[in-house]
This record gives sequence, C-alpha cells and structure tokens, in this order.
Amino acid sequence: MKLRALVVEDEWATRNYLVELLTASGSVDVVGAVADLEAATQALDAARSEAAIDVAFVDVQLIGSARDDDGLELIRARAGRPGAPAFVLATAFREHAIEAFELGVVDYLLKPFTEERVEQCIARVRERRPTPAAEGPVRLVARRKKALVFLRWDEVWAFEAIERLAYVHTSQGRFEVDLSLAAVESLMSRILLRVHRSWLVNVDHVRELEGHGSETALLVGAAASDQEPLRVPVSRDRAQAVRESLLAKTMGVRPR
Repeated sequence: MKLRALVVEDEWATRNYLVELLTASGSVDVVGAVADLEAATQALDAARSEAAIDVAFVDVQLIGSARDDDGLELIRARAGRPGAPAFVLATAFREHAIEAFELGVVDYLLKPFTEERVEQCIARVRERRPTPAAEGPVRLVARRKKALVFLRWDEVWAFEAIERLAYVHTSQGRFEVDLSLAAVESLMSRILLRVHRSWLVNVDHVRELEGHGSETALLVGAAASDQEPLRVPVSRDRAQAVRESLLAKTMGVRPR
C-alpha cells in the first residue's frame, strides 16, 4: 500500500521537485503540497476526519511567517499525538538535526534532494511505521457459572478488573474471563482503549465523554439494548490522551 504524504515547502520549484521525486518512487501518493504553516495545519486537521496522512515532509523556514522555525513548531505541536503522521524534516539547514530527532522525526532530508536519498527516506519511513495489529481471536470465551459463553467482539463494551478477577461487560450482561487486562489489551489494542488501570473500553461503543471538575467518565454501550449504559471512570492522568484518541477519527468538534 502506498504511503499518503503531505509536503510543506514554501519554495515553488523545490516543492514541485520533491513531489515529483516522491511520486516517481511508485510507493507514495502525495495528497497535499502546501506553502505555509496555516495550510499545513488545515491539511493535517482535515486528515483526522478523512483518510490519514502517513508522512509529512516539512521545511524549517517558511517565507512570510513571523518565526524562522515554523516547520519545527508544526512538529512540536503534532509529533506523538494520536493520529499524527510520521515527520521528515526536509531543509537546507543542518543545525536543527538534534532537536528534530529529539522530537521523533523519522529522517532529516537535506537539500538539494536526490532520487537516491529520497528513496532511502521512504524506506526508513516504512520501517518505522507501526506494524498493523493482528486481527486477534475471532470470538471471546467467558464464563457464566459452569457455562461457557461465546461472544462476538462487536458485543463487547468494556473489560473491568476487580481485585484478582476480570470481567467483560457486554450487551448480554457481565461475565467472568480468565484473562488479565494486560493480555486482553495486547491482543485487541486496535479496538480497545485503556482509560483506567482497571478499565479497557471498546471505542466503538463509547457514547459520551463526561467531565465534572477533576472527574472524567465515559458512558459505554446500551445504544440498542434495554440495559443502562456503563459509566466508566477515566483516570486523571489519562483524561487528555483518552479525549484525543476518541476525537482522532471524528469530525464536528475542534480538538482542545
């Protein structure tokens, strides 16, 4: 699958040449090529609700801005956040390398660009991409007294740990499982979100995010059942990350 790339470069000729090199590689689709910080921010925000951008090639200095390190400012604000692309600093200035790698950029691409160097950069981006999560087991097996209950993953609302026991909350009720939350999370991280040391939730069943002073909670499940939704606590140290994860593939509310 081709990488989806954004190019942020204010020099028209350089921007077009980099787009040409990326496209010629055969492994990159350039979905945007912009000249300033505002346009780059808009493109990355739009990608949260549309198809994701895999990698952004960003120049350090953008003409017409009040700062001389707009590219780094963009990376500082985005790197490591849920849904953020990989970043490559594409610049003529060598002196930003230390800070760039501290921010987690995948590569430092110096001008003038060459076909060989761009190919190396693309390979490095691919190597650093997260490995897609395995599909995991098709169904979950839980216990109801002496019976085994077979559950589809789309029925699962959340997992809860109470002392040394673990439970799964579903549209059919609550059942005991013979797994730790850590084991469940490692197998099904693509659909489950850790919101508390004692809770994992299925993001597809989160209905509301509540905030009351220092307390944050989620209402989970019960969209089409007679049960009341679960009210799941969100730990204070995870509240912002949980909010960002839930908003990462949505539209309608501006992230804060």
